[in-house]
Amino acid sequence: RYLMDSQRDGNHTAVKGFILLGLTADPILRVILFMIILCIYLVTVSGNLSTIILIRISSQLHHPMYFFLSHLAFADICFSSSVTPNMLVNFLVERNTISYHGCGIQLGSVALFGTLECFLLAAMAYDHFVAIYNPLFYSTKMSTGVCVQILILAYVSSFLNASSFTISFYLLLFCGPNRVNHFFCDFAPLVELSCSDSSIPSVVPSFTAGSIIVFTVFVIATSYIYILITILKMRSNRGHHKAFSTCTAHLTAVTLYFGTITFVYVMPKSTFSTDQNKVVSVFYMVVIPMLNPIIYSLKNNEIKGALKRELGRKILS
Repeated sequence: RYLMDSQRDGNHTAVKGFILLGLTADPILRVILFMIILCIYLVTVSGNLSTIILIRISSQLHHPMYFFLSHLAFADICFSSSVTPNMLVNFLVERNTISYHGCGIQLGSVALFGTLECFLLAAMAYDHFVAIYNPLFYSTKMSTGVCVQILILAYVSSFLNASSFTISFYLLLFCGPNRVNHFFCDFAPLVELSCSDSSIPSVVPSFTAGSIIVFTVFVIATSYIYILITILKMRSNRGHHKAFSTCTAHLTAVTLYFGTITFVYVMPKSTFSTDQNKVVSVFYMVVIPMLNPIIYSLKNNEIKGALKRELGRKILS
């Protein structure tokens, strides 16, 4: 009852907060999931933080690809941190409540860092394309100035997309019920709870998010089509192997991330249940941020080499 504002606006009661229903009501399963997700979160933060530090301190990794990778690692930490700590609390308390403004902030954070991931994966695909398709002009086309401009575009676009979600959330009117059938303040379940006309507030963020997904997928697909054409034209097997090994880690990360967000946000809602939606959301918000540093460190000889050199220096010193 304390989540409902005592002041009434006409026939409506303004909601002061929401109850997040979480993943499960089973007490034993909640304890198991708490332990698993806590371990995943600790690996996510330590793994991505290690990636950022390694790229900063190792001069061999001062290339555009690793510049974008360090920002991807930062986005992974923030993306996971926007939902995971609250989800862990949800497993331990009987009823997990989140304030009205807290819900808006969480929604905005998820949209901001989720969009930033899309742009950074697209930027890394473009970087691979320039390196393989036009290696002679690589230093010019991917200069520090160009990389900074791409990064500014990514952050500004992500902020605008997050703003469209946050503003749309504040335009919705909630008069109860206030139980969100999710483990975080996702936009679709919130729209379902709204008692006001949600046609315009729900269309704008859907349009901006959809446009960004189409644009980033187009950049990635076009880059890899040209990469594939270039690789097929190569005569040496060594050239084939080097080009493929450069792209494998990135392609794995792209497939995992875009595959899951397509399942949640693009596929028709009638094809899967809310519970399936929650499971897939856990995968792309909690598991993928942990997997990214593992994928890039296992598949990349330069990162493995830099890690060995830095560890060697620490041991010798």
